[in-house]
Amino acid sequence: MKPASSADSPPSISNYRFVNAAFLNEALTHKSYVNEQRASGQNHNERLEFLGDAVLSLIISDYLASRYPELSEGALSQLKAKLVSEAPLAKAARRLDLGARLKLGRGEELSKGREKPSLLADGLEAVIAAVYLDGGLEESRNFTIHILGEELRQIDESQMKPGGGDYKTRFQEWCQKHHDVLPRYVIARETGPDHQKLFEVEVFLNDAIYGLGRGSSKKEAEQQAAQRALERVERGGTFPLG
Repeated sequence: MKPASSADSPPSISNYRFVNAAFLNEALTHKSYVNEQRASGQNHNERLEFLGDAVLSLIISDYLASRYPELSEGALSQLKAKLVSEAPLAKAARRLDLGARLKLGRGEELSKGREKPSLLADGLEAVIAAVYLDGGLEESRNFTIHILGEELRQIDESQMKPGGGDYKTRFQEWCQKHHDVLPRYVIARETGPDHQKLFEVEVFLNDAIYGLGRGSSKKEAEQQAAQRALERVERGGTFPLG
């Protein structure tokens, strides 16, 4: 028996090797190609893109919530946006040289579709869905965390900088710069049993409430209160809060 040629080997992308090549083939097929090759019976990748968007959102949300348990929902949403929006996805797709593997119609080819950020980002979402369908959630998680490794490291570094993800420090610096006074945090309410407490904290500047926060610990509630205060002053909101 002669050895299988590379053409017979299961296709791979980054750190994942597909069992069913059809999933990857569909993920790499743009609608423009199908429109010009109707007789081929090939499916384009828009349905996979739709699924991949949801899979990506779940994976990144779970990753961030686990890695940064002290951050509020708003802070986690801001970090998530830095990972799932068009720009970071297109950047990751370029590292994989995904554009070179896409099947495009002639029109997209002539308009440099392989370099378009939107097309690259959509293609990467479709590939994430293909990995999910071929190997399951854990494989798609490993793949996604791997291909976004550079962006995840950048977020880690930003969170480790003084005041990077520490809203209390940032709000304190703002208070000292603009009012030459330190903020004061007050526990407004505690609810729930001892093993499942919910704290509500108000942050004051002089006698005005600048932010309200909730959390399963005093620290988490204070961080959220500081974040809300920062968001409010950056928008030019009025004080005290009603």
